[in-house]
Amino acid sequence: MNMAATFGQAISEVDQLIIGQAHELSDKLKQHRLEMFPPVARKGLRQFQLSEAAHFLGVTSGYLRNLSLESKGPLPQVTPSGRRSYTAQQLQEMREYLEQNSRGQRYVPRRRGAEHLQVIAVVNFKGGSGKTTTTAHLAQHLALTGHRVLAVDLDPQASLSAIHGFQPEFDVDENETLYGAIRYDDQRRPLKEIIRKTNFPGLDIVPGNLELMEFEHDTPRILAQGNSGDYGRIFFARLDEALSSVADDYDVVVIDCPPQLGFLTMSAICGATAVLITVHPQMLDVMSMCQFLQMLGEVLNTLKSAGGNMNLDWLRYLVTRYDPADGPQTQMVAFMRSLFKQHVLTSTMVRSVAIADAALTNQTLYEVERSQFTRATYDRALESMEAVNSEIVDLIHKAWGR
Repeated sequence: MNMAATFGQAISEVDQLIIGQAHELSDKLKQHRLEMFPPVARKGLRQFQLSEAAHFLGVTSGYLRNLSLESKGPLPQVTPSGRRSYTAQQLQEMREYLEQNSRGQRYVPRRRGAEHLQVIAVVNFKGGSGKTTTTAHLAQHLALTGHRVLAVDLDPQASLSAIHGFQPEFDVDENETLYGAIRYDDQRRPLKEIIRKTNFPGLDIVPGNLELMEFEHDTPRILAQGNSGDYGRIFFARLDEALSSVADDYDVVVIDCPPQLGFLTMSAICGATAVLITVHPQMLDVMSMCQFLQMLGEVLNTLKSAGGNMNLDWLRYLVTRYDPADGPQTQMVAFMRSLFKQHVLTSTMVRSVAIADAALTNQTLYEVERSQFTRATYDRALESMEAVNSEIVDLIHKAWGR
């Protein structure tokens, strides 16, 4: 009895220890944030050099320079040495100017007519596969190239939210995640009320935090009750319905899924028109992905029989954190290509100090200043990221029949 009492006391003490440490860490993080940023500060965004702006607009640097010299379109900022740069907002304005003054060429790639909303679920069963990094860069690239984008942070860890300046613990309150729009009780609210603007024009976000786990807890209870009507609607239709309510406002939705095959991930895949599976080319990661695919196939087959929508425009595997100089990784990539063939993206996301260091400050390659790295390091990372994103954009446009 004494041993049992002692054991129970130890458990209680550990519980209090963890709670105390969590509060202490939270206080320190909040203090650090207030020291670094004023309470009402918003995340800023660097300007884009002439060559970058021309790339995103789909024109040559010379053509864009001539437009600025002729005072056509938004005027760039010019340094004493003559270097020109544009803000992200000016990129949007220049795109509209080019569209209005072109001879039939499209510079604004927004969907039109019968072109349907593209919903891309970025998934992996294992953490550390570059899933959130991929989602963030893809969403930002789509916005910079003129698409209207909604990023959805479905991961309770909420790293995607933090990258875009929304700290899940401080900036996202109760009922301000996607859970608020898909919950089963009368506290459910329209998704439009939850969406927030980011520092990228054309890119909005539905932030996340630990509240998302409530959906994982609520759904089994609702399914066990066997309720009919609104509360008992099939769980995997709720996310799709929420997105449908804002579909007219966006061209592409990019969802950062949790690193687990739970109800949130299944809902995202059922509501998706495309699935992007990130994988690090090492044996343990590929073995984990094998288990993920087996589970996913069985679950989706069950959901399909229950009326789930399993129609995808495309499914692709993206090799992430790839080191071409690593022999075993190169062999693993070759193995994946021989197995999955065209379903593996041609481009790979290379392992890079630039990507890793930018992430330390919650930034992406599109946000961090090039001067913070050696030119070769930054350019190599950005070239890899742009190749991946451009390939995905091509898939999106092909799904629209372009």
